[in-house]
Amino acid sequence: MTTQRHRGLTEQAAETAVDQACRLLRLPTVRAQFTDIAEAASREQMTYRGFLAELLMAECDDRNRRRSEHRIKAAAFPRDKSLRAFDFDANPNIDPAAVHTLARCDWVNKGQPLCLIGDSGTGKSHLLIALGTEAAIAGYRVRYTLATKLVNELVEAADEKSLNKTIARYGRVDLLCIDELGYMELDRRGAELLFQVLTEREEKASVAIASNESFGGWTKTFTDPRLCAAIVDRLTFGGTILETGTDSYRLAHTRNRTEHQA
Repeated sequence: MTTQRHRGLTEQAAETAVDQACRLLRLPTVRAQFTDIAEAASREQMTYRGFLAELLMAECDDRNRRRSEHRIKAAAFPRDKSLRAFDFDANPNIDPAAVHTLARCDWVNKGQPLCLIGDSGTGKSHLLIALGTEAAIAGYRVRYTLATKLVNELVEAADEKSLNKTIARYGRVDLLCIDELGYMELDRRGAELLFQVLTEREEKASVAIASNESFGGWTKTFTDPRLCAAIVDRLTFGGTILETGTDSYRLAHTRNRTEHQA
């Protein structure tokens, strides 16, 4: 089969042909930018290959941008928060280098957990959303939820005999961001369902949580000491703890575990 070549086209006919071909091949960026890139190529005396590369790279860049926007939208963040907008000077307890290392998303790729622990107003939620956004931009599937909202959804799903389906839906994302853990007490059933989500997620899936309570204070959220210790272990083993407050939350966790083991 030979390809028919259209020789001797006028400029107007060529532009019409390009427009039609872009519609057929679903190349909206090439269609929108073809004229400008063609004029720039003429001015800069680009080769045909250089001109074609510019067109294709523009299409690829725009597709990546649209895919990132789609993943960010699918994450259901309550508001836009970025690392660029975070005021590190307002909280000297937070190490900018550590945060920007987390923004590379190696921990998401490895399926490791992240805990943002500190007092109210210290930037936990901002960082949680910002790092989740960075993960979405990097190509990972992300989902944001409040701890109480997640538990209520799980309890409702269990009542409606659709718990496995709900857990599977959360298990398909690469990073699950849970905000405001520790703001209210969870009954045993709710705590057990949350633990089930945390433990039954795929091996390479990450969890990031933000909590205003030290690990030692999680007994107010999870009243069963053994279940509390199991949840803390799941959210800290092999992961990163980023303290945004002034208290030593890590030591509080150590004391808490020692007391339960005793």
